[in-house]
Amino acid sequence: MRTDTPRGTLPAREHLLAHTAGRPVLDVVIPVHNEEKDLERCVRRLHDHLVRTFPYGFRITVADNASTDATPQVATRLARSIHEVEACRLEEKGRGRALRTVWSHSDAPVLAYMDVDLSTDLNALLPLVAPLISGHSDLAIGSRLARSSRVVRGPKREFISRAYNLILRGSLAARFSDAQCGFKAIRREVAERLLPMVEDTGWFFDTELLVLAERAGLRIHEVPVDWVDDPDSTVHIVSTATEDLKGVWRVGRALAVGALPLDRLARPFGDDPRDRQLSGVPGGLARQLVGFCVVGALSTLLYLLLYSLFRAGVGPQVANAGALLLSAVANTAANRRLTFGIRGRERAVRHQAQGLVVFGIGLALTSGSLAALDAAAGNPSHGTELAVLIAANLAATMLRFLLFRAWVFPDRRDADVPADGHVPADDHAPADDERPASELPYTVRNSR
Repeated sequence: MRTDTPRGTLPAREHLLAHTAGRPVLDVVIPVHNEEKDLERCVRRLHDHLVRTFPYGFRITVADNASTDATPQVATRLARSIHEVEACRLEEKGRGRALRTVWSHSDAPVLAYMDVDLSTDLNALLPLVAPLISGHSDLAIGSRLARSSRVVRGPKREFISRAYNLILRGSLAARFSDAQCGFKAIRREVAERLLPMVEDTGWFFDTELLVLAERAGLRIHEVPVDWVDDPDSTVHIVSTATEDLKGVWRVGRALAVGALPLDRLARPFGDDPRDRQLSGVPGGLARQLVGFCVVGALSTLLYLLLYSLFRAGVGPQVANAGALLLSAVANTAANRRLTFGIRGRERAVRHQAQGLVVFGIGLALTSGSLAALDAAAGNPSHGTELAVLIAANLAATMLRFLLFRAWVFPDRRDADVPADGHVPADDHAPADDERPASELPYTVRNSR
């Protein structure tokens, strides 16, 4: 028994400790792939920190994701030399797959994970897991975007992080501030409910888990962190961003068509008015997404036609600028009428001005991405340039939709009833109240 740790740093949860005799209270997972150089330093540093600061039993689980270097041997050696360390080997890559595997088989009541580079200051670990141990929260995340966080990283990563979280807020109505910080924890019984619903096995795993948890009314605790970017990180930003955007689209579509049984998850946690408001979002969002995609395809055809006409008499830059400007005006007008259902001339000029601002932001994003690539790589290959351009255009398109939805054409249903007779959603009883009582409970699996 350690006597150098003050027992008052965490609340003594008798009911929790009574059921964990001989088992750890906390299981910290470190997913790794080809990290033979940093793994031992990371594990020993984390172990030393937990010995000094964590008053309960703990375990550190190294989850190897199909490494091809000496990472499995390092993990095995650590597990043999340190009592609180275990090693797990997976034959397929994927951070989400590693977390799902370990968390699904862990016997600890609180499950956490962190990246092997230890970019996050370990002093935030105790504040991260304390609300889960005390029972005051269901999930906890480290946030690099909180006001009191101290973050050291380049402008490129800062922009990508903030843009990604803006996309989540606009498209999935997310209220948490930082989806991708590699520093999270969850209660085991909550993980048992959510993990079967999470499809992603890679980097989007975190985001999908948090979106589902928030939609289910679970309590998410955010901890400001001190975070220093690892310059030797092996994460491929372009491919990761592309996969994340695909994940956002998949989850948004599933929510829109009702493919996720969120009503069964939400019911045990009470009837939160915020969740009733969110229940009306997917249907409208799906309709708007379809309209936006149709208008976007037609606008692209219009742009190509105008460019071909202008190109016959002027240079490519002038032709491009003219075609883009006219197609942007037509795009805003079409989205105003077809996607967001706004009729009449009221605020039409303002909408067009805002649309041009949105168009300029998207143009700056795509042009800036190519300029950044050229500055970083000097003479990038054609394939790399295409990959960056595709990712930038995807981000620009999603950002344009979000800005249209939140700024140019905001939802004004809480004002007067529209002329078409549409009744505000608040005048209807929540759909959940119309469900038979036998369908509402959600059985919690607990085989331990």
